[in-house]
Amino acid sequence: MSESIESRARFDAYADQLVKAVGHADRRAPLTLYCQGLILPGDRKSIEPMAARLDPAHVQARHQSLHHLVAQASWSDEAVLRVVRSYAREAMEIQGPIEAWIVDDTAFPKKGTHSVGVGHQYCGPFGKTANCQNVVSLSMASRWASVPVGFRLYLPEAWANDRDRRDGAGVPKEVVFMPKWQIALALIDAQRQDQVPDLPVLADAGYGDCGAFREALSERNLVYAVGIAKTALVWANGNAPLPARGRGGKGRPGQNLRRDDEHQPVSVKALAESTPKKDWQRVVWGEGTRGLMESRFVALRVHSARRGYEKAELRPEEWLLIEWPEKEAEPTKYWLSTLPSNTPIAQLVRTTKLRWRIERDYQEMKDELGLDHYEGRGWRGLHHHLSLCAATYAFIVAERSRLSPPTIQSIFEFVHAPPGARPLPRGHGPVPA
Repeated sequence: MSESIESRARFDAYADQLVKAVGHADRRAPLTLYCQGLILPGDRKSIEPMAARLDPAHVQARHQSLHHLVAQASWSDEAVLRVVRSYAREAMEIQGPIEAWIVDDTAFPKKGTHSVGVGHQYCGPFGKTANCQNVVSLSMASRWASVPVGFRLYLPEAWANDRDRRDGAGVPKEVVFMPKWQIALALIDAQRQDQVPDLPVLADAGYGDCGAFREALSERNLVYAVGIAKTALVWANGNAPLPARGRGGKGRPGQNLRRDDEHQPVSVKALAESTPKKDWQRVVWGEGTRGLMESRFVALRVHSARRGYEKAELRPEEWLLIEWPEKEAEPTKYWLSTLPSNTPIAQLVRTTKLRWRIERDYQEMKDELGLDHYEGRGWRGLHHHLSLCAATYAFIVAERSRLSPPTIQSIFEFVHAPPGARPLPRGHGPVPA
């Protein structure tokens, strides 16, 4: 069979699994068409323009069936994403093992006030506060690829506490306000309930700066490598706090560690600047479209000093990884990690840098699959759209995994395009590590 016929056969078999997850055989046609509509070229991947591209002779009927599937039909996003996880994992492991979970969030700029969860909040695409929705995601990542396997809209407190807006958008009663780090934990816990093997958790400083998030991961016996701000405080170089004193003259142990002028935590930035130049190492962690990806790093063993004055003993020792490119005036990135103490610095860097895969996923899913194009206002419709985008992306990643070497290949002739439509361009080069 030709490549396109084989791809079509694989897609049909995959669609059969997805249809079982959504629960009704009569949803097969709209589900298949929705995924194909996400793949077809076009500036907008919302329902109406997709219907026009998929079936220009019957736009209204096609629009109605797609809209019902996404905005109204009561099927389980969790069930669909289980299929996505299983299908993508099997294909990804052709190229290498799954190595980490990646926690992140992405923003969808919006106008108006009625779309579920929309509000004036930090918007990554704009780099500032703006009117948008924010969605927390969990992805599984290998050295070569990553695929989202969980999504949850962040619901600001103003929305969570507004019964009228909740009812209008169909927000489930069990959904309450949760900060993003708690949503991320809920997504991780859902994977663990499915008996998925534990993996290191990677996240940027938006999550890593939250000590409660790091502690919650440790309580679950999950290893992490997470970004932190340059102002984070640590105990280092043997400069530990003083032990707690007894109280009441009866020899009872004190409750809190003590500090004095010679026993103070230090910021990770100050620690980086005091580290001798000879201790910094050049590390290559992959190869991208512009050549080798490399920089200077140092890895130190430290104790987090977060709220240390409330503790009776030091927190467990962990890695502090710092990046300081040679041409930069100061360090650029800082991470804390609970990877084993004997982890070589090259492996520490490679694992930590896997987090950047999610940036590529978001870019592709927005630019090519319309992840942020959903125009409905309801909770159910948004999450159904996100799940079907993940399902489509998983198939793309699976098809790429069959190539040797794997490449970013944007996609397939089997999609039944209307006359004049063109497939997306092929061969964008190697995937950055």
